[in-house]
Amino acid sequence: MFTNPFTPLAPFVSPAVLQGYIVLMALAVAIGTVFDLLHEKKLTFFMQERKRAKAAAKLQLSAADMAAIATRTLVHDVATFGEFCNRHRRISHVLMFYGFVLYLITTIVMVCIYPADTHTPVVLPILWNIGVLMTLVGGYWFFFFLRVNVVHDGQPPWRLVRADLFIVTLLASVTFALLLAVVEMAENSSATKVFASLYLFFTTLLFVSVPWSKFAHMFYKPVVAFQRRVEEADGSSDLPTPTTKGGERCPHSRT
Repeated sequence: MFTNPFTPLAPFVSPAVLQGYIVLMALAVAIGTVFDLLHEKKLTFFMQERKRAKAAAKLQLSAADMAAIATRTLVHDVATFGEFCNRHRRISHVLMFYGFVLYLITTIVMVCIYPADTHTPVVLPILWNIGVLMTLVGGYWFFFFLRVNVVHDGQPPWRLVRADLFIVTLLASVTFALLLAVVEMAENSSATKVFASLYLFFTTLLFVSVPWSKFAHMFYKPVVAFQRRVEEADGSSDLPTPTTKGGERCPHSRT
């Protein structure tokens, strides 16, 4: 289990192809995010909202003020998902986010630096497996027990809508990554081919579906959170004044 899960794929998919695949998926995310910004007119909305806030500002914030706001945004809203009032939703997102980042980084390192290498440092596959398990625990917990339509609307967890595209493709991709690592231990070439195909299929779907899924939201949310805090600080916010302890808002989130 604690070996490079991509080494057994060398007879079926060359390391160069996997490395090229990673580059293509990175481009797919970048292009998909830009498409989403332009096609859905999110960029126009962000610019108009920033222009409105700038005109309505009552205070001029200094560079130190902006740096302090950026730090609070990073620590509270980004690093710990402080936007969620529900502790369970917050924990599930922390597990998914940090697990996926850990899984993604170790995947890139093992594919690009140790291609078809049986001498991969053992710490990398260990961290890869930890990232996979964190993502699956947080993801399945959220999918079956914490989604809004399941918890509040009483709908069955198998009822899927467009908003579920990201979580479904993420879970499918990471689940088949784990299953691929398991069948590789059995040294069954046929099973390895099947699970490798399924893994690559759902991974591709995860990254190319950015314009229609919530994948890009992980890039938008830090910007929106920062802008909200700036507006509250300079007096341009059109939202009610926070009444919670410490002045933190606790909105009902559907993400």
